[in-house]
Amino acid sequence: MHKLTPVLERIHDLGIVLVVRADDPAKVKPGVEAMVKGGVKAIEVTFTVANAVDVIADLAAHFKDEIVLGAGTVLNPTNAAAAISAGAGFVVSPNTDTEVIKIAKAMGAAAMPGALSPTEVITAWNAGADVVKIFPGSAVGPSYLKALHGPFPDVRLMPTGGVSLDNIPDWLGAGAFALGAGSNLFDKKMVAGGDWAGLESRARAYVEKVREFRDR
Repeated sequence: MHKLTPVLERIHDLGIVLVVRADDPAKVKPGVEAMVKGGVKAIEVTFTVANAVDVIADLAAHFKDEIVLGAGTVLNPTNAAAAISAGAGFVVSPNTDTEVIKIAKAMGAAAMPGALSPTEVITAWNAGADVVKIFPGSAVGPSYLKALHGPFPDVRLMPTGGVSLDNIPDWLGAGAFALGAGSNLFDKKMVAGGDWAGLESRARAYVEKVREFRDR
């Protein structure tokens, strides 16, 4: 049930999952291009992006195996199936919906439901989650993640919300499997203004911070 698949191994190795939210779907591909150049290659396109399924399909065709592509804010099995069919290899939700987990597993994608309390975390894990997204991470902090690993040492946890360049070592030190990074990394103003060089530089900084922690 909780086998470490190639997709999961790659997400863990990369360390950072980019959570893509953008007002203009046309800005997603160049924004992701900048992220990839900077070394951020695990990409989660949320369903808050207009025409998310089409965006996922476009990215899958363009980047192919260069990235690990997933879908985020997946709130129902219909969206999960559509995203996976379009090329998503993992499915992330802010909540735990067992039907979303089931469809992801049935279609060969990794399931990453969201949870916060200990009861929610173990319920998601027992329902077949490959990784449990701790959301919103900003509400609890790294010490909470470390506390969860006491009773649940084998549960893979990915905090999302509040992950920043400065607290990457704290989250990884608390045992995070990977980190979901959204607005602090994929800055909406930079995306809207087409500051691709700035985004690439920001991506490099995040990747370097992960590398520094793991190499010490």
